[in-house]
Amino acid sequence: MSTIVVKIGSNVITRPDGTLDITRMSALVDQVATLHKRGFRVVMVSSGAVAAGRNEIHPTYRLDTVSARQLYSAVGQAKLINRYYELFRDHGLVCGQILTTKEGFGSRTHYLNQKHCMEVMLAQGVIPIINENDTVSVTELMFTDNDELSGLVAAMMDADRLIILSNIDGIYDGNPSLPGSKVIKEVQPSVADLSEVVVAGKSTFGRGGMLTKSRIALKVASEGIEVVIANGKRDGILLSVIDDADTVCTRILPGERVNGVRKWIAHSHDFVKGSLIVNEGAAAILLDPEKATSLLPVGVTGVEGNFEKGDLVAIMDQDGRQLGLGCSEYNADALLKCLGSKGKRPAVHYDYLYIERQGDE
Repeated sequence: MSTIVVKIGSNVITRPDGTLDITRMSALVDQVATLHKRGFRVVMVSSGAVAAGRNEIHPTYRLDTVSARQLYSAVGQAKLINRYYELFRDHGLVCGQILTTKEGFGSRTHYLNQKHCMEVMLAQGVIPIINENDTVSVTELMFTDNDELSGLVAAMMDADRLIILSNIDGIYDGNPSLPGSKVIKEVQPSVADLSEVVVAGKSTFGRGGMLTKSRIALKVASEGIEVVIANGKRDGILLSVIDDADTVCTRILPGERVNGVRKWIAHSHDFVKGSLIVNEGAAAILLDPEKATSLLPVGVTGVEGNFEKGDLVAIMDQDGRQLGLGCSEYNADALLKCLGSKGKRPAVHYDYLYIERQGDE
């Protein structure tokens, strides 16, 4: 049974004045319900809570950014999920709310608990609707936006496809506002960077922009999940993306499938406790898909940070470029004592090692 994660951006389900666009929400729910009845497992990641709350509440005094976000999200999330609940009920379906934080993805235990919750919901025919818990996510450990969250959820659920719905048709080969710019319809798995063609900028009600979307999409696709970026304001877009290969959108084709542990590691940059510096020979082997193996102490030239066995560490080359992430088989002191030594157990075992796709120099 195919699993699809659908990310719905703020600009898709809010009107210019900030109110929820109930007509658009209803149309999207209709399509999700159709996919559900066709046998797809659908997980939704929906923005819109802060925008919905901002329109509902008029503070009696000027609020700082953090206080405003907490207030608007607390009110808006209730408004948003209630509307989804009513719309799905019209189809005889039940939806459930999951509010999460970035810290919840840093612990393997919390990560698996969230995954189990979603699996139980899907097994019982419940549509999970996920959003960041903005009432407590007010530190540096916030998701860039719900694009990042949707990428984490897609990896967590071992999804077959992530569909990111925005308010434009996809990734353009130039500035979308200029004549002659066209939607890039297909991106091959070998492509590691689209920053030269993506115009940086943020949406009206969201935190991210197309540059963020492209980076996250490339990363998720490199883990074996097809990513589609499409216009959520187009009628029937979800079904069209699934059924019609000629639909105007950007499809980022998947690379080789990555196992579950590596997917978790791949999205855990913010939780590394230290770094391992490797020599040129080890770096070359790690970056070669045909030769990649466990990282041995003989290939490690330096250790930074104070980490314990099992902690996440960054793998760095001699020039300070990050090659990947992994779970250390040693604590920092023990690894320092066997740097460059042969015949030792791996510093990072291959099963717990994620090597990032490297862009062109």
